[in-house]
Amino acid sequence: MGPDFRVLVRKSRKQAEQYHRLYKEPIPVTQLVRETAAVMQEFTQSGGVRPFGVSLLVVGFDDKGPQLYQVDPSGSYFSWKASAMGKNVSNAKAFLEKRYTDDLELDDAVHTAILTLKEGFEGQISGKNIEIGIIGSDKKFRVLTPEEIDDYLREVE
Repeated sequence: MGPDFRVLVRKSRKQAEQYHRLYKEPIPVTQLVRETAAVMQEFTQSGGVRPFGVSLLVVGFDDKGPQLYQVDPSGSYFSWKASAMGKNVSNAKAFLEKRYTDDLELDDAVHTAILTLKEGFEGQISGKNIEIGIIGSDKKFRVLTPEEIDDYLREVE
């Protein structure tokens, strides 16, 4: 449901911008997730509008460190250390349970992400059909280039 996703991302970006203009600092990840979930929950109960047809994985880094949340169309949200959603989610989550540790290095985390995608993806994955973003205390958010992803894929094969 691409249109639903775009509406929610646009609303979340506006909320983050408003917070930044008012307080001169980035919005805490938990607050952004809570406000996005409230919008999703409101559409579940309001007449004349349909609920959003997407779940979101929201990732951010703030004073509390890296955070990952899943937001469901009902407006419920959950904090995770590692998670997956979509087709073959049970296989991907089982794979993450075996591989994830709190002390993963960046390269190991990217390898784990790629291997998880391979678990649940039917067909060949490459830098052309997946995106991986990186965020951390020492780095600004960036998306790996298709060439970087292909390099990681060669390492895991």
